[in-house]
Amino acid sequence: MLIQSVFAAAREVFSPALRRILWKSIGLTLALLVLVWLGLTKLFDIFLTNHDLSASYPIIDSFAFFLAGFGLFVALIYLLPAISAIVAGYFLDDVAEIVERKDYPADPPGQALPFGTSLLYGMRFAGLSLLVNLVALLLFFIPGINIGAFFIANAYLLGREYFELAAGRFRPAEDVARLRTEHRGTVLAAGAVVAALVLVPVVNLITPIFGAVLMVHLHKRLTHGRALWTQVRRTDSASIENT
Repeated sequence: MLIQSVFAAAREVFSPALRRILWKSIGLTLALLVLVWLGLTKLFDIFLTNHDLSASYPIIDSFAFFLAGFGLFVALIYLLPAISAIVAGYFLDDVAEIVERKDYPADPPGQALPFGTSLLYGMRFAGLSLLVNLVALLLFFIPGINIGAFFIANAYLLGREYFELAAGRFRPAEDVARLRTEHRGTVLAAGAVVAALVLVPVVNLITPIFGAVLMVHLHKRLTHGRALWTQVRRTDSASIENT
């Protein structure tokens, strides 16, 4: 079920139907990364100016700028899951409508989340992701723990967020939470796939669209299985009663 969903997402993310949304998603992700980069650079420049390291310790000043460049790059990696969630929340309904219409034409279409609700979900997850990844960032210099902490935390967070966005088109929040809990292992594994994608430079720019397509397929496959089982049980019960 999960493997089929992963392959379906990998096949469709670059399809003509989604290509326009993919490019817009990449553009928005890059724009947000640039804004964050400029903000962090400005903060670091203010810090150096206030402490006036260049006047007393020019070597330390140069070394600090080197570390700042590397440190800002690392910080952007840890901030990417939060940025990805914001972008996914913005484009998910457009992606879901295309996937549902193309691959599940016999099913009733999902209902788009109100823009405010979708944005609120993205901002909520972004805040939680920032908090969790800040803790993971503090573990950056501990070998063997840094990447593991980053991967596990984001596998859970990304799996939860993307699944809730996809399932929220068809059911209320409490039902979404219940369904996610029933299939927590599958959702976590799907989140691990998305988290692994985040670790790949350049390719991680497609994370919002890939994650959205993956979770639309996963939600459909999970609920289709439940519906089919319910239909089989009802058929069997009816056969017994007729007998």
